[in-house]
Amino acid sequence: MTAIKTFHDLKVWQQAIRYSVQVYEITGRFPRDERFGLTMQVRKSSASVSANIAEGYGRGSRQDYIRFLKIARGSLYESDSQLHLARELGFLSTEALGPVLDTLGHCERALAGLLRSLESGPTEP
Repeated sequence: MTAIKTFHDLKVWQQAIRYSVQVYEITGRFPRDERFGLTMQVRKSSASVSANIAEGYGRGSRQDYIRFLKIARGSLYESDSQLHLARELGFLSTEALGPVLDTLGHCERALAGLLRSLESGPTEP
């Protein structure tokens, strides 16, 4: 097992980055008139996942870390909802969306595991 030296070492952060890259790639196929609408919203919410994981890690307290991980989870769910809306609007096919949702699921499970370990661990003095 590798020691965690920075948030870059966190598997959950790495998954979140991978997810956001996939979102940016897939939203590049959205109609141009959605550039400032759904495209921007889903890109922002997906990028927020890794940003909140990093910010929480850097806060220095377990409670802050947990709070920011929960914000990251909320952003993950927000982008999930937006991607499903894009599919319903015909901007994405189910087949194109599948790999992105797989990565989202990996990220969701990693976040849940990290939250469980932090919430069940010893409390700070």
